[in-house]
Amino acid sequence: MSVSQIDVKLLRRMFLAGAKSLESQKDLINELNVFPVPDGDTGTNMTMTIMSAAKEVSELGDDTDMKTLSKAISSGSLKGARGNSGVILSQLLRGFTRRIKEEEVLTIPVLTEGFVKAVETAYKAVMVPKEGTILTVAKGISECALALQEEGCTDLSVFLNTCLKKGEETLELTPEMLPVLKQAGVVDSGGKGLVVAFRGAIDLFEGKEMDLTIGEVTEEAPEEEDILRPEHLYYTSATITLMRPFNIKSELDLKSYLEGIGDKAVVTSTETSVDLALYTNDPGMALQKALLYGDLKDVVIRNRSTEEYPAIEEEGQEAHAPAPVQAEGPRKPVGFIAVSAGDGLAEIFRSLGVDYVIEGGQTMNPSTADILDAVAKVNADTVFVLPNNKNIILAANQAAELSTDKSVLVIPTKTIPQGITAAINYVPDSTTDENEQSMMEQIGKVKSGEITYAVRDTVIDDKTIEKGDYMGIGDKGILAVSKDLTAAVKEMIGEMVEESSELISIYYGSDVSDDDAAAMQQTVQEAFPGVDVELQPGGQPIYYYIVSVE
Repeated sequence: MSVSQIDVKLLRRMFLAGAKSLESQKDLINELNVFPVPDGDTGTNMTMTIMSAAKEVSELGDDTDMKTLSKAISSGSLKGARGNSGVILSQLLRGFTRRIKEEEVLTIPVLTEGFVKAVETAYKAVMVPKEGTILTVAKGISECALALQEEGCTDLSVFLNTCLKKGEETLELTPEMLPVLKQAGVVDSGGKGLVVAFRGAIDLFEGKEMDLTIGEVTEEAPEEEDILRPEHLYYTSATITLMRPFNIKSELDLKSYLEGIGDKAVVTSTETSVDLALYTNDPGMALQKALLYGDLKDVVIRNRSTEEYPAIEEEGQEAHAPAPVQAEGPRKPVGFIAVSAGDGLAEIFRSLGVDYVIEGGQTMNPSTADILDAVAKVNADTVFVLPNNKNIILAANQAAELSTDKSVLVIPTKTIPQGITAAINYVPDSTTDENEQSMMEQIGKVKSGEITYAVRDTVIDDKTIEKGDYMGIGDKGILAVSKDLTAAVKEMIGEMVEESSELISIYYGSDVSDDDAAAMQQTVQEAFPGVDVELQPGGQPIYYYIVSVE
């Protein structure tokens, strides 16, 4: 007997199965990275994105409703989105849940409309959609669903498996759409992740026994001195009776604000009310913010050092970066956030006036929630965000869209040198628009290169690369390949330097000694005598040297 619909209980289990399936194959997906660098992270990013949602879904009981499940999937993936593929996956889930949230059961027509809405939403989230990616695979699945519905398909098993097969066939065609994939001998990693998650969901639908346990975040009991730290002196809680709809943006905004003025903030919402609790030194600020959403009742304020107070039961299921330090001093017109890895690079950004540096980059793409948390801590009306990595720009844009109390402007810096150039060219006396335009112009003038090593044999940009080779990666591809580190650096810089070049800046990583870095500076200066060569400790992992030419 064929099954013709999916109820909320089954959908919840299918989603968890898809998340677990993706998690189990994240390493395989990471290995599909076109560039054979040691930080291929598509599988990791997609897994962290979907597991952020899965942790929220796992907390829901079997008696939940479709609207609550949809919100958990959408908000969880949205906040946890990391990397381009992770952000696109979150947008696919967002579009899908928008369509299904009012339904009691999912039929083939509803699923079809959900798939179509998912693709529409994801394509809109990308400024310049590229075929041969996860977007193409998702579109192939939605087109197959439409065709099956038009043919009158009524067997849900046939429908789902045929859509999966179409997704797998589309995935195999991605190398024909993107020559770089074909030359590297891989399929698109984001598309692979989507197919893996879809297959896991269908396996559960077909009756396969699966472990749906989502790892819980266990927290150690706080020490007494941590409980009574003076900057978070007051336990504060309240219930808001809502005056207007409380959506994902509102929830993120309120949660980020509360975390900015306190600790262990919890926000729990229903259709008509919101419960909040936190430890803070400014309960009045928390309540003033809450009043923006509605009327307050059941307000509780307790001094943690002298009064008994209820313990805050933290959500504890969503991983967050450590809360950044709140900016000191009065509110200012403009603030800056930059993403980088390495103490040296972080110090450089701070010296250029950046208010907060998010630890991350190639080896760890920060999530949308991480960026929103940082925005909440910068005490400014307008916050410029420097992603400094092409795989972080979408998450930064998503954070900018979700920010409601501050203007967030993303300067699409794809490399550390571009980020440094943007920060240097900020002029306090100019308007925000003038600075945005100036920074956009200036980042296009700097050339960037990075030196790392290959983790597998491949061919890219017509260059044969063997495992262990040193690679110089420029703004538009591989610039150098060598078995000798110094030769790779010289070759890469040689591809970057022009007659008009005046300055070469070298930032050396955590695996390079001061003496070796100084020797490299001398070698580069001798090779390019007409250009000034500066050396700075960057402390970045994975990449021996990051180089800019201006």
